[in-house]
Amino acid sequence: MRQIGLPELLIILGIAVLLFGGRKIPEVAKGLGEGIRNFKTALKGEEKPEEKKQA
Repeated sequence: MRQIGLPELLIILGIAVLLFGGRKIPEVAKGLGEGIRNFKTALKGEEKPEEKKQA
């Protein structure tokens, strides 16, 4: 299987900027990161008590 190189990565980044806009990308990346973290936690079977966020 071929790995993604720098030119392909730049193309993907350019398309993401066009689709979401520059200001929306950090929010999308944060959501993606949280989703990956939750997926890994679910695979491990660990259950942590929910932390209450204070606003």
